Amino acid sequence: MQPFAQPPAHRPAPVLLAVGHGSRDPRARAGLARLLDRVRELRPGLDVRLAHVELNAPLLDATLEGLAAEGREAVLVPLLFAPGYHVTHDLPAALAAVPDLPARVAEPLGAHPLLVEALADRLAEAGWTPADSASRATGVVLASAGSRDPRSAAVVRRIAAALGERLGGTPVLAAYASAAAPTVPEAVAALTARGRHRIAVASCFTAPGLFAARAAAHAPWIAADPLGAHPALARLVLHRYDGAARARTAGPATPTRELAAI
Repeated sequence: MQPFAQPPAHRPAPVLLAVGHGSRDPRARAGLARLLDRVRELRPGLDVRLAHVELNAPLLDATLEGLAAEGREAVLVPLLFAPGYHVTHDLPAALAAVPDLPARVAEPLGAHPLLVEALADRLAEAGWTPADSASRATGVVLASAGSRDPRSAAVVRRIAAALGERLGGTPVLAAYASAAAPTVPEAVAALTARGRHRIAVASCFTAPGLFAARAAAHAPWIAADPLGAHPALARLVLHRYDGAARARTAGPATPTRELAAI
């Protein structure tokens, strides 16, 4: 990767390349497309594109090669919540394979108040009320994909703690669809053992897919929809982009520079 040069005033801003995992569920790509439409509405004129690590076109490798051929700069914004393998390995490796592309990897979405706002709103849409936040009978399982990287679990736990605060002190337990413990049923059982028999599942997924569907199926009470094109999530995507774009003149475009603060 080449470092970002200080662009002349007439040069366009770096492309915002949102990177999703990819899914066999056709609703996933459509959901991410709607999210990016909302991002474009918030930032007219910004070149916003979508790529996937696997399973769906356009794939990340081909997209990066195309950007290099166009002579563009890019900021990759992972549509992922924590620094798992895709963020710390796949994205940097993909950039390393296109050394002529000035690019930088932004932080994943992470434990940010905008994310917590979106999670709380989706729960409210599913039926969560202020009375539920005040009840000693309620609890929430925050379901996410899961990763073997311990930093990922730490971030998801911080998201769960922040959501619990947002819900007036309601206990919120992080749970995972794969690669980490506890599972959603195990988290439900843990809350039940604490006397919480009205348990909701919050969906820490950007779009519908197998993991989100499995998590919702284990909800004893209500299950929130994936975050999708929530306005707060769109603002968070732009926030991550802006942070990385501002840093692009500070030194070489090394993805680990952005990830070190996680």
